[in-house]
Amino acid sequence: GRLVVYPTETVYGLGADALDPAAIDRVFEAKGRSRDDPLSMGVSSVSAALSHTRAGDTARACMSAFLPGPVTVICRRGPDVPDALTGGRDRVGVRIPDHDLALDLLARTGPITATSANRSGTGSVTHPDDIGPEIRRAAAAVLDGGATPGTESTVVDPERGEIHRRGAMADAVEAWLAERG
Repeated sequence: GRLVVYPTETVYGLGADALDPAAIDRVFEAKGRSRDDPLSMGVSSVSAALSHTRAGDTARACMSAFLPGPVTVICRRGPDVPDALTGGRDRVGVRIPDHDLALDLLARTGPITATSANRSGTGSVTHPDDIGPEIRRAAAAVLDGGATPGTESTVVDPERGEIHRRGAMADAVEAWLAERG
């Protein structure tokens, strides 16, 4: 139930058990983030994502096309995904980072929160030396993977054909949506 800071191929993430409402609450507290603003869930593989979601064919195809990678795929959540993670919504963002250290962590822990390791409203962290004091105090561990590129993931809802946040690989995701739609 404790927090961990971990590197991804985009920025450093703040993780806690994504299926434990109390652990999720600690992430919101550490970030100073509104509980109405959902968190994404990091998993180690597409099959792990599918075991915690009710992804339709388009979401599954999007996951297969872009994950692991710097894309967050929004799809219908499974029954084990708590309201605390999604702000009560019926959808959840799924992230599979393309980073060996993050994938090893996810394989060992199961689903964890996939949100940037910074206070809400401040810049994303690209190096462990830049982790703010509130996050550092809240985290039980920091996994040092060196510097990260710093471009956030693209957030896409493939079932609705919408990009919610342009980030890494946004043009490729947009082209993929256009081909399907």
